[in-house]
Amino acid sequence: MIFSIEYILVLIIIGIFCGILSGLLGIGGGFLMVPLQFFLLSSIGIDTDLALRISFGTSLAIIIPTSLAGIYTHHGKLNQILKPGMFVGIFGMIGGIFGGITSAKIPANILGAILGIFLIIIAIYIIFNKIPENESKNKLNLGYAGFFGLFIGFLSGLLGLGGGIFLIPSLIFLLGFSMRESIGISSVFILLTAIGGAVSYIITGLGVNSFPYSVGYISLVNFGAIAIFSIPFAFIGAKLTYQIPERKLELILAILILYFGFKILGIDPLFFLL
Repeated sequence: MIFSIEYILVLIIIGIFCGILSGLLGIGGGFLMVPLQFFLLSSIGIDTDLALRISFGTSLAIIIPTSLAGIYTHHGKLNQILKPGMFVGIFGMIGGIFGGITSAKIPANILGAILGIFLIIIAIYIIFNKIPENESKNKLNLGYAGFFGLFIGFLSGLLGLGGGIFLIPSLIFLLGFSMRESIGISSVFILLTAIGGAVSYIITGLGVNSFPYSVGYISLVNFGAIAIFSIPFAFIGAKLTYQIPERKLELILAILILYFGFKILGIDPLFFLL
């Protein structure tokens, strides 16, 4: 297969957009990379099941270097995020491995439906629940870290996401962290869960994935074109986090999650607005 210039240009645009959002919102950008890659792969004739699994695996691989860029900037601003982020992230890595292995045994249409519904529920919750602006007392003991890490890590590996869209609301509404603290901690968490998930997608895709230039379910072409732009733009996004009011950050996150939740279910919200 020869990849067209148009195909590469779309990957570059995905990298720029997801890189900014990754740094800005601490979410890894997986909730955008998965559907965008899926639509792109489907448009060139790749089987739906294979396209979804490549999108999941490649997204997790890209999240690894992209989240590192965000962590570097956030750690300079919030020097207390590293410890709690690693604390919950270690459990997340374990959950991510099991989630990725489980996903190989579930039909793609069911995976897509689960992802879409999860995204819509989270978006609606964020829109109608104002996030507290006060700083937390870092209420993240071993029990909480284990529970949230394993559960969210499993969802991360299962659905090809970094897990930030699940972790950030949990940290804010259930554990009392501020929006910016949650973004910083999430950046560390998604790095570790993405590693676990990516490893599982490499293993389960070996000898199965027929897409050219791939390692397991990870497309090296998609990875290279997206990551080379998502990494520098993640630095820019992380710096913007401290210049935009928190409520605006919340609404940006919620609107994007809501849109792609409907989109992956086969419903385009923009169609009803035109």
